[in-house]
Amino acid sequence: CLRRELKLLESIFHRGHERFRIASACLDELSCEFLLAGAGGAGAGAAPGPHLPARGSVPGDPVRIHCNITESYPAVPPIWSVESDDPNLAAVLERLVDIKKGNTLLLQHLKRIISDLCKLYNLPQHPDVEMLDQPLPAEQCTQEDVSSEDEDEEMPEDTEDLDHYEMKEEEPAEGKKSEDDGIGKENLAILEKIKKNQRQDYLNGAVSGSVQATDRLMKELRDIYRSQSFKGGNYAVELVNDSLYDWNVKLLKVDQDSALHNDLQILKEKEGADFILLNFSFKDNFPFDPPFVRVVSPVLSGGYVLGGGAICMELLTKQGWSSAYSIESVIMQISATLVKGKARVQFGANKSQYSLTRAQQSYKSLVQIHEKNGWYTPPKEDG
Repeated sequence: CLRRELKLLESIFHRGHERFRIASACLDELSCEFLLAGAGGAGAGAAPGPHLPARGSVPGDPVRIHCNITESYPAVPPIWSVESDDPNLAAVLERLVDIKKGNTLLLQHLKRIISDLCKLYNLPQHPDVEMLDQPLPAEQCTQEDVSSEDEDEEMPEDTEDLDHYEMKEEEPAEGKKSEDDGIGKENLAILEKIKKNQRQDYLNGAVSGSVQATDRLMKELRDIYRSQSFKGGNYAVELVNDSLYDWNVKLLKVDQDSALHNDLQILKEKEGADFILLNFSFKDNFPFDPPFVRVVSPVLSGGYVLGGGAICMELLTKQGWSSAYSIESVIMQISATLVKGKARVQFGANKSQYSLTRAQQSYKSLVQIHEKNGWYTPPKEDG
């Protein structure tokens, strides 16, 4: 019910919140403030525009937003207004019509508003926004809660009807958990730890990465955790130092009919490891630029693996990359490319020849060569 939405909002975005505050709230009206501390963080020389406070406003003044809620809510969406003539702010509110109606429409509206304002003013996405997706508090309204409401608010006389109405609202709230469906407890704990670290970094003023990259990488990690290839043990993913921007990926299974598969079995007998370790490094502009991928171990020959462990694949260059590619598809493509390129484990090779610096140098040379000469596609009989 609306009362529980408001209660949740006030518990998250209290009057001491560092980014977004509920200034006042009742069953037919809501006033809030978006704080601009740190706005304009596009850096020195940033062009004036949407990253900066609107013309005529005092720098540092919060963006004040108001909402009117009709008796027909949620059938009739909240009506929003902003204390500014800035067309960029008006556009933020206009985009709310794209949100599908539901019993927690107010929460979803505010999630979009806060997210869009952070992007508009070039501020990091605040982690508390994700809390708007949690189920509403399940406790029943007490008599004290009822008596404290505005006198104009009409309460249904049949309490059974009210209970039934509230129970029906729980269903979509539970549906919000769908993004976690199919993910094991251990991996859910990793996702939760990432969120906590992000919030702590935000509070410490040590935010790294970008909103777009962080959001996309969280989605990619969720998709991987629920994928059948991951659960089936084809590969494993580990975040390096809990960083969302630095992944170690173990290729645990390759084509069983390949020489590489046989080499990995021998490697297991000799060194106790039967996987290929890859490192994925992501930058702030992901997914618009590809990750930098290199082989860490073992040392391989063939398979389009270059000096230092870089991988010769057009897919991993700006020319061949698409922001629509999923990380899992890239992992599986690399696995297939190693086999097709007849990769073999170099037993007894000097492991120090694989390093990040050498891989980056090989990659730069690779890109320069192919920018001049294009990409060569091997004959089909060569794999």
